[in-house]
Amino acid sequence: MAERRVGAVLCDLDGVVRIWGDLTEVDGAFGLAPRTVGGAAFRPERLLPAITGVVTDHQWREAVAGDLVAVCGSAERAREVVAAWGRQPFRVDAEVVALLGAVRRHVPVVLVSNATDRLEADLAALGLDAEVDAVLNTARIGFAKPDARVFAAAAALVGVPAEHCLFVDDTAGHVTAAVALGMHGHHHRGADGLRAALAGHGLLRPHP
Repeated sequence: MAERRVGAVLCDLDGVVRIWGDLTEVDGAFGLAPRTVGGAAFRPERLLPAITGVVTDHQWREAVAGDLVAVCGSAERAREVVAAWGRQPFRVDAEVVALLGAVRRHVPVVLVSNATDRLEADLAALGLDAEVDAVLNTARIGFAKPDARVFAAAAALVGVPAEHCLFVDDTAGHVTAAVALGMHGHHHRGADGLRAALAGHGLLRPHP
């Protein structure tokens, strides 16, 4: 059992709860070099404004389409590529959702996502908004992980001090930043590891 009792779990969405397919399949479908779409969409100067609310999700995708015109050969083809990216397959890890549900019997769970302004609609469509106690969307607060203000704001949503929060993320640097703030941290690599981490913090006790 950890010395500092965990009073809340702060959990990343993408890569933990929602698992995306291989984006290079979109590249291949349009005859583009691997990582072309991902490189355009997720380079910091494009991504950061979208996940801090400076631009909307629609504006972000429009800008990415503009960046792809040269390699796609036309604006129409670039828009088709971006539309295909928008249809990228994903799955919800039901095992992780079940673990978070078990945790909620004891402590609140907050989704903490570097996301665009479409996050809330996506969660509602998937029914995931009902599976957590609160959602921290970085597009609504103006800064993104690993900024310490994100972790502090997420903890404040449920009124739990940072030192009593467990932060879960598939990006090691985000976990490191949370731990530097005084939180417990878990670098997510799969449901088995998460189960072990939650059990180690006494969060998977049988329901009274």
